[in-house]
Amino acid sequence: MLQLLFRTKSYKILWLVFFLLPVLVMGQDNDSLSLQPDTTAREVYKPVLSFSYGIINFRGDVQNSQFTTSIGTPAAKLNLATFIDKKNYFVLNFNFTKGKLSATSYSHSELERNLNFKTDLTSGGMNLEYRFGHLLSDRPLVQPYISLGLESIYFSPKGDLNDANDLPYYYWTDGTIRDEAEALSGTSGILYRDYTYETDLRLRETEEFGLGNYSQWALSIPAGMGFHFRVDRRAFLSLGVSYHHTLTDFLDNVAYEGTSIKGNKGTDRYIYTHVSFHYDLFSLPIFQKADLLYTDINFDPLLFDDEDEDLVLDVSDRCPGTPPDVEVDSLGCPLDGDMDGVANYLDKEPDTAPGAWVDDEGQTVSEDEFLDALQSRYNPMAREDVDAYTTLIMNNYRLPSASEIPERYRALDEDGDGYISFEELLKTIDQYFDFQLDLSLDELREVNEFFFSQ
Repeated sequence: MLQLLFRTKSYKILWLVFFLLPVLVMGQDNDSLSLQPDTTAREVYKPVLSFSYGIINFRGDVQNSQFTTSIGTPAAKLNLATFIDKKNYFVLNFNFTKGKLSATSYSHSELERNLNFKTDLTSGGMNLEYRFGHLLSDRPLVQPYISLGLESIYFSPKGDLNDANDLPYYYWTDGTIRDEAEALSGTSGILYRDYTYETDLRLRETEEFGLGNYSQWALSIPAGMGFHFRVDRRAFLSLGVSYHHTLTDFLDNVAYEGTSIKGNKGTDRYIYTHVSFHYDLFSLPIFQKADLLYTDINFDPLLFDDEDEDLVLDVSDRCPGTPPDVEVDSLGCPLDGDMDGVANYLDKEPDTAPGAWVDDEGQTVSEDEFLDALQSRYNPMAREDVDAYTTLIMNNYRLPSASEIPERYRALDEDGDGYISFEELLKTIDQYFDFQLDLSLDELREVNEFFFSQ
């Protein structure tokens, strides 16, 4: 149990604060330290799957005598949704729908208008959905939406024209269905519809009337609206309705032109009323959090600033004022590959031989030339050269170490530069609490004290 406690992140942070406390006290007022994380959050979504089930109501030339959203033909839809903008205001949906369309028209005065049809309906398409995120709070319990899209539909209208004994239906003005036309004499028998849609209406148009050459594929423009109800952070329910304006007039095999029975001008439509269940199967945790510790503390910039932006804090930077984009070591000093005292970015001879005399540009010179250049430094310097000279000296200035790293701690100096950097100290503390270092608590304190004494 104790080992698990040592391995927790919060326990490590507590010990880090304990070791850095002497430095923090020097740069702070008497305000108490507190860990109050500032948490930033951004919703992260991958595609969300949903399943819908509902009722389709047809609006066309063949029309039911009553229209209600609760009476119609069933349909089911699979949907894949994803946000398309950074603020998660707009959703792109890809959907596939499978269902049926059906309607029956009755007329006592126009017997030829006693019509019926039923067709399988298959559609696939996409739509853009807006959930009013500009106006609502983040992730509300109830969220309205509107949508607009484009889809492709396939249909194949069938008709119930014969009874179970394959006798054709004849509609009479008294509302009955018989086995012969009303105008004919003789005894007729009453028939009853079996609601089996056995006749391919498109094929019948071709064989009997020379028509029916219309396409069974068409485009449709769906417009929807409804409400989403959040269940938990990954799931929500929806109640919605979508109006589908098709670009064909042949869904019911009755059209203004091209069919044996003439219909009204305009294309067919249908309305899909549905309930949906949405579930986020793939996303990582809904929020990505960034904990910014010590946000309530005003640190002393002398301790935590990096004036030359070389990624070494000024408190540990032995070579302040390093020019931009110059590669530095863990102490903030420009690298000197050939160890001739001239930094790489100033060195015109980067591979000087060990022990060679060099000038201010790192180029090899004779001993006499070196001494002459050294003596010339005692001569008065032109005023315009003072700034350049000061910069050169400052960039090559390096304080010696206050002391050598004790023998038993030299393994902690991973880059071998003779110093324990701040990053190396943090790694040492982390490895200690992960039980990866054979150090006692007193030895860890000694490493910490050595770091601040360098």
